[in-house]
Amino acid sequence: MDRKVAIVTGAARGIGLATTGLFLDDGWHVAMVDKDAEALHAAAADLGEVTAIVCDISDPAAVDAMVAEVTNICGRIDALVNNAGEADFGPIEETTFARWRFVMATNLDGTFLVSQACIPALKQSRGAIVNIASISGLRASTLRVAYGTSKAAVIALTEQQAAELGEYGIRANCVAPGPVKTKLSMAVHSPQIIAAYHDAIPLNRYGSEGEIGAVIVFLCSEKASFVSGQTVAVDGGFESTGIGLPALRA
Repeated sequence: MDRKVAIVTGAARGIGLATTGLFLDDGWHVAMVDKDAEALHAAAADLGEVTAIVCDISDPAAVDAMVAEVTNICGRIDALVNNAGEADFGPIEETTFARWRFVMATNLDGTFLVSQACIPALKQSRGAIVNIASISGLRASTLRVAYGTSKAAVIALTEQQAAELGEYGIRANCVAPGPVKTKLSMAVHSPQIIAAYHDAIPLNRYGSEGEIGAVIVFLCSEKASFVSGQTVAVDGGFESTGIGLPALRA
């Protein structure tokens, strides 16, 4: 394949789907990966020429098979976007080990597994890894003990990848989204939480999936050819304003 190829995990919806569309706009081919087969195939059908692969990234054997399938079909991997993730919110004392492991298995283990499996192809292309963390990985907040810890670990993993893989020309960076306006967030955030976020974010609004995707695609592009080991908070300035929101603790 003459076109550059990106793998995007968690591509069936949200930031992953928006990022896929932006890659396509820039002329890339995208291997869309998600464990939700129905949603993945429905999303892929609307996009045209993409490669859709169902995969649970917490399963090492499934990850190896997925990456082998991408390289077999596409012949190359130029960028990997580790976007797939699970969220679980609740008090520390109510977070069971099963809930903790459920989050870690995808957010941290899956990011490690897919990255590791892609290294041989990324060495050949001198490609890029972009891991999706969260503002919750940069600063503590309430009810996010598993989620926030997993995302902080993803940031540390990104720095390890940049340090070790740079000699092969592989760049590794991290994007930490702040509050993003999605169907899910609008459904679960109360009017009080939405108002509190607007007050706390210097730009006075939620971000969009496309705004996050634009930064991801930039970091995968030659425009970011000397950027590695960085965490970019795409959060409207939210990280600069303090820790936590009283409305989230109510």
